[in-house]
Amino acid sequence: MGNDRLQGTLDMLILRTLHPRPMHGWAIAQRLQELSEDYLRIGQGSLYPALHRLESAGWLDAEWGVSEAGRKAKFYRLSKAGRLQLEREVSDWEGFTAAVGRVLQEA
Repeated sequence: MGNDRLQGTLDMLILRTLHPRPMHGWAIAQRLQELSEDYLRIGQGSLYPALHRLESAGWLDAEWGVSEAGRKAKFYRLSKAGRLQLEREVSDWEGFTAAVGRVLQEA
């Protein structure tokens, strides 16, 4: 996926990845790569600014813990506001993709 398209959806992808459980940054990137069958590779230069932006917006809560590798890591989880934002973004995304699909069928 091109960076321009990914940039617009990265927040939603992060929020969705954190929906079931808290994760640290590297695990989020790995999970996105795994779920996308290696199509999405999110670099640190994109991931960490997005995580900080989402935390500042109040959509993520964070606390320090120890990763699976035994390293100190910041773990992120969805806040109540983050769950509501995820619902809005998924709804918007579904409307957008449906509209694009209709155009592509007619073109």
